Amino acid sequence: MTGRLRHLCLAVALLAPGAAAAAPVVDAPAGSVRGVEERGGLRVFKGIPYAVPPVGERRWRAPEPLPAWEGVREAAKFGAACVQPKPRGPSIYGWDLPAMSEDCLSLNIWTPSGAAKAPVFVWIHGGALTTGSGGDPIYDGGALAKRGLVVVSINYRLGALGYLAHPELSAESPDGLSGNYGLLDQIAALDWVKANIAAFGGDPDNVTIAGESAGALSVMALMAAPDARGLFHKAIAQSAYMVSAQALRETQHGIVPAEEQGRDLAAKIGATDLAALRAMDASTIAERTATTGFFPFITIDGKVLPRQLVDTFDRNEQALVPILAGFNSGEIRSLRFLLPKAPGGAAAYEAAARTAYGDLAPLFLARYPAKNIEESLLAATRDAMYGWTAERLVSNQAAAGHGAYYYYFDHGYPATAEWNLHAFHAAELPYIFDTAERTPPLWPKIPNTLAERRMIAAMGDYWASFAATGKPRAKDQPDWPDYGEDRGFLHFADGPRAGKNLFPGMAALHEAVVCRRRAAGDIPWTWNVGIASPPLPPKVEGCQ
Repeated sequence: MTGRLRHLCLAVALLAPGAAAAAPVVDAPAGSVRGVEERGGLRVFKGIPYAVPPVGERRWRAPEPLPAWEGVREAAKFGAACVQPKPRGPSIYGWDLPAMSEDCLSLNIWTPSGAAKAPVFVWIHGGALTTGSGGDPIYDGGALAKRGLVVVSINYRLGALGYLAHPELSAESPDGLSGNYGLLDQIAALDWVKANIAAFGGDPDNVTIAGESAGALSVMALMAAPDARGLFHKAIAQSAYMVSAQALRETQHGIVPAEEQGRDLAAKIGATDLAALRAMDASTIAERTATTGFFPFITIDGKVLPRQLVDTFDRNEQALVPILAGFNSGEIRSLRFLLPKAPGGAAAYEAAARTAYGDLAPLFLARYPAKNIEESLLAATRDAMYGWTAERLVSNQAAAGHGAYYYYFDHGYPATAEWNLHAFHAAELPYIFDTAERTPPLWPKIPNTLAERRMIAAMGDYWASFAATGKPRAKDQPDWPDYGEDRGFLHFADGPRAGKNLFPGMAALHEAVVCRRRAAGDIPWTWNVGIASPPLPPKVEGCQ
């Protein structure tokens, strides 16, 4: 065969039905990237760096913009996950750990072929600010992209590498601050999206940030962070927890200052100063930190986060954008380490509740009675952390005149019933992303039934519609009422059902508890709730 004939045959083959599409190349301001073409007209770009790698002397510094690169960067594989500890035991959330590196500040993009000014959905993974990655299979953005969105998932620094505050770090910072590096990474990723997403068919003026658990905590922090203002236009917070946070240098609400926690951690892992910390291998830091009791969290530093989240929202200083927020009926069924020890019978339970809640004990016991202590323990912790937070978010945004959509995920299937995990923490994720076949190995398997496929279709439609328009709608499903209309919500059980006034009095009870603790100034509001609560301070002006 002559060379000319070979070239002709190759050209015919490329034009033939079913021939592999050429790898798509996008020329973005950050540089050119080559991704992959997937079925259904999707283009996928993985592992795109959005900041200078935070390694060496850049460890524990704010992320720096990455200069535009020369040539075409390959974007067919996910970037390395940020460094995190190995699992300490079996978990329904556990994956086989991927490749990890400090050079992990990358993002992934799923975009419909031919997209132009499409709504952008930026996903922030959960994992207690300690584990996870934007490349976890359960977060595959393909199904949402097929609904017309440009989907972005991001990595951000985790654990002590992402949230360590320390006096020496603060001293070398131009702002005199430390901690919040993972949050600053998220802001840097949003800056990158604003500058580059149009090249991938996205609209930088129609960006929704979304996350679950620690990802939802991050969404709230981004709403409160002045440096993130204007980088997004809608927010989705799934199972968020608006708990008290440590301040940088002073004791607030009974919490040890972040710099003091950091100094203590350094000593425990064998580092005498900042130079020793920077010389230590990142994986060693992650593994040693996991045994110390250090809990990575956002820090109230007066700049990145000016004040406690609850105070920011009270002042209407958060991003005033439409919000979709909710929680799951079985949140604590998979998080039982958050539960207090069960008392020895109904009388002991009621006595503990009266000691903890004082004049609010009748309201507490009416909501969480002694007739089924286990269910009351589960519900009290769930409501205080996740239910109160979700309703506070939607009520704040509704009061400010913005769309606010509240949900209660109460859906189960045979495997969750067998394992007593009905609607457990994060159970909604494979329904939103349509990734029932891509859950972790020990996740209760979702059956491939018509009912489950309908729920998957409905939730994906609602989330995509909200990201596109600010109003969640789904084909052949009920309209989702705005919370501002008689405390409207959507109940996801056997199917979506609209309702009003979920759990009357629940949010008010926990708001009263938090209000009194805030007024006292020396009691945190975290999972120290229910019969594990310290005695509630007396009623003060402005609190129930």
